[in-house]
Amino acid sequence: MIGDRVPASGDWGRLVLRLVLGLIFAVHGAQKVFVFGLDGTAGFMAKVGVPLPAVAAIVVMAVELMGGLALILGFGTRVVGALIAIEMAVAILLVSVHRGFIGGYEFELMLLAAAVSLACLGGGALSLDRVFWPREDEPDG
Repeated sequence: MIGDRVPASGDWGRLVLRLVLGLIFAVHGAQKVFVFGLDGTAGFMAKVGVPLPAVAAIVVMAVELMGGLALILGFGTRVVGALIAIEMAVAILLVSVHRGFIGGYEFELMLLAAAVSLACLGGGALSLDRVFWPREDEPDG
């Protein structure tokens, strides 16, 4: 039937969430890689007290740039969502919690919630995940 080939509304919702979250992280990752570079990113991390700032900078740059692009494609959505969620939790605790909610960690908290949602829900029918790793148990719509 034609209804079997039309993605459910939840799949469209996951697509929008993946595209926006992926764009945000790909752009921030590209900024860290191509504008600030490793030294600038590691320097910021050292300034805010992140342990092993050079290692942390490499990890963050990779998660944001490559993870953002992967989310846009819907490739490895659950894993990337979990990695971004961890990054946002650390960012909230180390960088922005002291500023309070308004103007502090509210944006990072929203990114954390979106990432956790994708980690739990997966990429949906409109993703490369569905092509490479079809799941019978993935929720629809």
